[in-house]
Amino acid sequence: MSRHIRVVTPITTRGFRDLSEFRALEGPELEISHSEIDIGPASIECEYDEAMALPGTIAKIIEAERDGADAVVIDCMGDPGMKSGRECVSIPVVGPCESAMHVAAMLGHTFSVVTVLSRLRSLIENQAKSYGIFEKLASVRSVDIPVLELEENMNRTKDALAAEAVRAVEDDGADAIIFGCTGMLGCAEAVRSGLLKAGYDIPVIDPVPLAVRMAVALVDAGLSHSKITYALPPAKPIAGYDMPPLTVTSEAAE
Repeated sequence: MSRHIRVVTPITTRGFRDLSEFRALEGPELEISHSEIDIGPASIECEYDEAMALPGTIAKIIEAERDGADAVVIDCMGDPGMKSGRECVSIPVVGPCESAMHVAAMLGHTFSVVTVLSRLRSLIENQAKSYGIFEKLASVRSVDIPVLELEENMNRTKDALAAEAVRAVEDDGADAIIFGCTGMLGCAEAVRSGLLKAGYDIPVIDPVPLAVRMAVALVDAGLSHSKITYALPPAKPIAGYDMPPLTVTSEAAE
């Protein structure tokens, strides 16, 4: 069974995400494609940034279904456009934060999120509440490195992540670690190594690869989101946005 997963990066910084980063996930029956929004923020580090990314992200989700994608993964831990995108398409739309939090709760009693900036604590805590899993959130910690600076010195980034992960275990009682930014892609092995050296054998979740695998699992199982929960938006004029027309293509939605 051939599957096509579209990864949508909801920022306008070209080159931030390279499709080659997903090659290890591909196989003979799995194609991963990628798109970025054309209008919106350079990175997402606050509620305002996320709001500015929404129209473009929703448009790219609709475009992905029209291009024949079987599912969409949103490349941001804010899950921007996830719920609204689900209303607009019939294919699964997977948010890395939602999927990572639920998997972390299965793998340990509590989990901590290690993100980029301390100002994101309230956003992440609110997401945990929205996803019905707040009681499992041990803490939100930050490395205080902006999104677009994470790759400037990857050794610094990995060391900072590992240090905060150890503190999350020792000070906050975390049983699992989630990266709080998809720009931390590829750091899980180093962070897990740092935890093991400190004597802690716990899972470290890199949210984007997990979200891609979750999307594949939903496609393979023939599952998508409920059209009772995520009904098609009512037809009405929307001024100022050049959004593609909405259609629902799945048999179940017809």
